[in-house]
Amino acid sequence: MTVMSVRPATSGVGELLREWRQRRHLSQLDLAIEADISARHLSFVETGRSKPTSAMILRLSEQLEVPLRDRNTLLLAGGYAPCYPEHGLDEPELAAVRAGLRRILDGHDPYPAVLVNRQWELIDQNASVSTFTDGVASSLLEPPVNVLRLSLHPDGMAPRIANLAEWRAHLLTRLHRQAAATADARLAALHEELRGYPGGESEPPHVTDVIVPLRYRRDGRELSFFSMTAVVGAPMDITVGELALESFYPADEMTAEALRNSPRLQSDRQSGG
Repeated sequence: MTVMSVRPATSGVGELLREWRQRRHLSQLDLAIEADISARHLSFVETGRSKPTSAMILRLSEQLEVPLRDRNTLLLAGGYAPCYPEHGLDEPELAAVRAGLRRILDGHDPYPAVLVNRQWELIDQNASVSTFTDGVASSLLEPPVNVLRLSLHPDGMAPRIANLAEWRAHLLTRLHRQAAATADARLAALHEELRGYPGGESEPPHVTDVIVPLRYRRDGRELSFFSMTAVVGAPMDITVGELALESFYPADEMTAEALRNSPRLQSDRQSGG
């Protein structure tokens, strides 16, 4: 069933647009130039002296990179119907997206990969994710699984992360930026929760590293990974727009060989676990 997802508007559309502009650190002139409108018109919109059309709201939202869910809120605040639907991943409309993402996950084996939503909740994974989840508390694996909580919780992956302080600082910085960019209260609350977990202060990266690695102890070895994030291009559905693929790659040949040759992982893949 199609749902038009809307976050309740607490202010007028002009005030909300000004908040998003300030969040993006743009002046009125900067945004006006990017949106190809006059700075005077934009000023009138922000102060409520001019009522923007729905097309103008969407044009400004696009330039400000406002998430689709919040574009619906802006439209509603401006007196218009929301236009971005929200389908469940199991609905027919998203079948092609779901199948494509599943192929990516399976094709990434023998390296770990997860599909998450905006809240960092686990939507799907491949078999090699067991590299990270073996030995963590079962309570952290009960749906909805939050992968950042799973990573930094003292009963999760944290005791096996060799560079925990460095990796923790990396994840907290990333989450803080995401919360600020989206104005998402749930992400801000998650950031505060994770900050309270033990893990030490950030360590300087190794001088030979060109990325922040995840150094993970597994089966008596220290495996080293780097991660990449991918999103679906040009989404028009809120669910699709909030999905991200987090893929882990071996940062050295020893890690690549260990994953290719792990009997336990081969068994997990054959059983679909």
